[in-house]
Order: sequence, then C-alpha cells, then structure tokens
Amino acid sequence: MEETEYRGHVVVLPYPSQGHINPLLQFAKRLASKGVKATIATTRYTLKSICSANVGVEPISDGFDESGFAQAKNVDLFLKSFKANGSRTLSELIRKFQDSGSPVSCVVYDSFFPWALDVAKQHGIYGASFFTNSATVSHIFCLRHHGKLSLPVKLETTPLLIPGLPPLNFPDLPSFLKLPESYPAYLAMKLSQFSNLDMADWIFCNTFEELEAEEARSISKLWPAKLIGPMVPAAYLDGRIEDDKGYGASLWEPLSDDCIKWLETKPPKSVAYVSFGSMVSLTLEQMEEIAWGLKESGLHFLWVVKESEQDKLPDGFVDSTKEKGLIVTWCNQLEMLENQAIGCFVTHCGWNSTLEGLSLGVPMVGVPKWADQLTDAKFVEEIWEVGLRAKEDDTEVVRKEVLVMCMKEVMEGERSQQIKKNASKWRELAKKAVSEGGSSDKCINEFVQHLVQSKLHHLV
Repeated sequence: MEETEYRGHVVVLPYPSQGHINPLLQFAKRLASKGVKATIATTRYTLKSICSANVGVEPISDGFDESGFAQAKNVDLFLKSFKANGSRTLSELIRKFQDSGSPVSCVVYDSFFPWALDVAKQHGIYGASFFTNSATVSHIFCLRHHGKLSLPVKLETTPLLIPGLPPLNFPDLPSFLKLPESYPAYLAMKLSQFSNLDMADWIFCNTFEELEAEEARSISKLWPAKLIGPMVPAAYLDGRIEDDKGYGASLWEPLSDDCIKWLETKPPKSVAYVSFGSMVSLTLEQMEEIAWGLKESGLHFLWVVKESEQDKLPDGFVDSTKEKGLIVTWCNQLEMLENQAIGCFVTHCGWNSTLEGLSLGVPMVGVPKWADQLTDAKFVEEIWEVGLRAKEDDTEVVRKEVLVMCMKEVMEGERSQQIKKNASKWRELAKKAVSEGGSSDKCINEFVQHLVQSKLHHLV
C-alpha cells in the first residue's frame, strides 16, 4: 500500500457564507497537499459554488435547500433547522463513506456548529473545531462563555482589561459584547462555540503564532488552540500547493479580468482598493460619505459595490468619477491586493480580509461596522501598525474628510513609509508561518501525523 493510503480522511464542515467557506476550504486543501483525503460537506445551495481539484465536495442539508438563510429569514430558525437536518445528513454522509471503504477519521467543523462534534463522537471518530475569528476575539468570547469576563461598570468610558490582550476601549469591542441586546441570536451563536469544546480532540484557529501568540497563550487552559493560519491560497504565500491562486469557492461571479486590465493602466501604488466584504450593508448616508470621499481624494480607486447596494450610490457619482475610479459588483480580492497598482486597502476589517491584507503586505484603512471588525481594526492600527482606522462621528458614520485623511496618510503621508515597512514585515512573517518548518505548518503536520498513527493503530 502507498503511504498516502494511511493518512486518513477528514470531512470539513464550513458555515455556508463566503467568509467561512474560504478558510475551511483552504484548510482542506492544505490537508490534501499532505496526503490526507479531504471532503467538504456543504449545503446543497452552495454545492455548485465550490470547486477544488484535490478536495471532494458532498452535500448536507440545513433544511432550506433552495437558498439557506435567505429562505429562512430568521437566525434562530436557520440555526435550529441546520442543527436538526445537518446532524442527520452529516451522519448519513459519514456512514456512506464507511460503507464505501473510505472511512472518515475526523470531522473538522466550523466552530459555529458545536453539534457536529456530537455527530463525530456518535460515530467514534475525532472532532476538531475550527475558529474563523482572530485568537483575540475568540479569547474574549471564551472568557464570556465561562463567566470569567468582568466588564467595567462604565464600559463606555473605562477600558476593558484582559490579561494577554491590550486595553480595549469601547469602540474596540465586538458589537455583540458591547450591545448584546442588539444581536441576541448572534451572541448566543458566538457563545455556543464553547459549549462542548472540552470534548473536541483539536481546536484550530485561523491565525499564526507570530501575529497572536500571547493572545492565544494566555487563554490556552480554556482554549488550547493550534494556530494554523493564515488560510490564504498558497500562490500568495509559500507556493507549495500547485495552481492555488484562489480559494475555489465563490458565491458571486467575479469580474477580475476587467479589474486587472484597468489596474494595468495605473501607476504603481496609486490605487485605493475599497471593499466591505460579503456581509456588511452600509447605510445610504455612509455610502454617500465614502463615495464623495473617494472623489475628493483625487486618488484612483477600485470599489467593490454589491449589486444590492448599487442603488445607494449618489446620483451622478459613477459618471463624475469615470476618469479616476472603477466600480464592480465583485472581484477576486487576492488578485487585486497582489497587483502592484494597489497602494492601500480600504476594508471593513473582517478577519479574512485583514489576514489577506497582512499576507499580501498591503497598508489598510479600516472602516469597521460590527461584530469582530471593530477589534480587528484596533490591531491593524495600534498593534500591528499596518494602517489607520477611520473614526466614526457621534452618529456612527465615517465622514468623507476622515476617510480622505486616512487614505492620504497611509499612501503618501508622514507615517506611510513606516506603515509600508510594517506591512512588508507581516507579509514575510505570514509566509514563514505556513512555509515548511513554520509555526503553522508544524501544527498542521502534528495533526496529520496523529491521523496517520491513529489509522495505523486501527490496522494493527
């Protein structure tokens, strides 16, 4: 028998949104590159969106097989249905592989789905939780779940002090923490990640030691995570997975060719790439401020505006900025960030986008809106020093003057050289972490080796 036959079979279960599918699919590709059979188990409506040469894709059901959450329209209903239908269909998938002679060794599940660990244990196989947030944000919610987080009486004016983390002021806190009544279902989901975590065989986090060692280490007794990131396609880091230029999953149709052609006509480091991810919906007022800010900056800009947001663009804006700007509905973000014409990344600071900016060494301007983005933006500006956070006013809107000031400072101001130097440093450290012998690579190898030894043990 070939050695690869002893390397086990891992089923990887992502939450069905772009920001969760991407890192878990990338992890599956990393495992496959090390000889492990990897299969993505995803909802029926996302099945056709995922394509990877070395990773299998199998359907499971969340109970809303036509369009998932869009069909459910209610977080509680969606999650309850996913738990009931997902548990049943994941179990059926594990049995199917068992019967076909390709038994599953481990289920690596999105930490949003703690029920998947129960399914794995029912089948007598390993279960590994995968956190798609930073170690810092996971740290905060882990303490909250265990009742070990002491919030200041005056949270708005007193910093939150947590050992292992920098002081967090009110604007830096995850929105589910500072305004728990605003998102009760999401807060419950964040806390449920830790409900049975002590039963998990592994905990993985999409970050790396050089970036968040202290943040992870100081909570390792409650959350002993292996840092295996950044889960970014290999072409932009170590290049050890052949033809790995994209994640292999897109819920939207990218327009990368048009973007690349446009960027080729622009000078190096002259373009602001602007994207607020797949989940953020900006208010009409915020869209107008960003639009006029981009125009008044005088900079070239490439702005990704979802189709559902296009009607929020000010009248006449597109025509009046044709010389300087390009607006598209979606594109391959990594290809854009890699392009030499890009001088800064105006981002919502979702964790995937933050890791991509760090991994490609692009200075950032943070315009965070909710969830963990607020905390990520603090680290971008104050801890890793690779950009600036555009501060909101009292009405929670980033005004155009603030946006212009931040973009100009990051691209050509007094601090721009130091920011660019730091961005290059983090790019090299990200590359080192996933390269052979790097901190993240070692953690993945330990996991693979454990699967190998476990399978050999069962064969003896």
